[in-house]
Amino acid sequence: MKILLVDDARSVSVLLASRLNSFGHEVCLAENGLIAFAKFREFAPDLVLMDIEMPVMNGFEATDRIRAFESSQRWAWTPIIFLTGASTTDNLVTAIEAGGDDLIAKTLPEAVLRAKMKAMTRVATLRQELAAANLRLEDLANRDGLTGLPNRRAMDLKTDAAWASACNQRGSFAILMIDIDNFKKYNDFYGHQAGDDCLRSIASAIAQSVKDSELELAFPARYGGEEFAVVMPRVARAAFELLAQGVVDAIRRCAMAHEKNADWGIVTASVGGAFMAQSEGGLATLFRSADQQLYVAKENGRNRFELTDVAGAAAADRAAP
Repeated sequence: MKILLVDDARSVSVLLASRLNSFGHEVCLAENGLIAFAKFREFAPDLVLMDIEMPVMNGFEATDRIRAFESSQRWAWTPIIFLTGASTTDNLVTAIEAGGDDLIAKTLPEAVLRAKMKAMTRVATLRQELAAANLRLEDLANRDGLTGLPNRRAMDLKTDAAWASACNQRGSFAILMIDIDNFKKYNDFYGHQAGDDCLRSIASAIAQSVKDSELELAFPARYGGEEFAVVMPRVARAAFELLAQGVVDAIRRCAMAHEKNADWGIVTASVGGAFMAQSEGGLATLFRSADQQLYVAKENGRNRFELTDVAGAAAADRAAP
């Protein structure tokens, strides 16, 4: 177990750390609350043993900071046990109200300290298992069950965050909207099981295209039905166009038979894209422009991409007469 031990008395902390080390625990020392908070974020302990009276920042203030930090993190909660010279009922009540979980005397007998640490080790194990389970649940909630790509909910959350970052930096932003050509006819002719297999293959081809592009911030998602999207923060205009071409080609190379897809005989996709050189204004404008280009690609014969450049709000205002 990783323990953050906070005490301004060097003799006390060294002695207690030695005892904890002998039980097999890893101990990190801090001499006041301010240092403890910094080390808490770096060390990520399973347990905090916190002295109360310390210079610079006392144990109660440090606990407040730790709890505030944890409230911003998902599935985060770390046991904090206050250290005291005398373990009394009043001190215990004060410690709990201050955000701690227990109170122990610094002179706790060896057997009692060992037993306390065994209990905390069990808690630490359960915390790790719970955190892992919650992460799995979160992943399931954000992933499309059929294709394995991020679902619409995950895409919206991630896109909003990426857009906010791009706007702060006035960076570029691009969207690709991808639609499988004549997919309803495919489902009607080959059956829904084959339709699901088709969607999985297309999703894999899109994901591989994004990976091959080596655009670190770009990510694909299932937008809904037979429609997919690729979000590209901070992308160069040439790379944006290259990825659009790559997606069309990758889907074509899958060579899945589609007798009802006139002129082609295989599964193809139409792609519409919108690029903004400087992110500003509304993200909805970018999506709307990409969607409009998707319809242009459909009207121009499918199995192709159509792209447009969108001016940000400030740029559009400057261009207005």
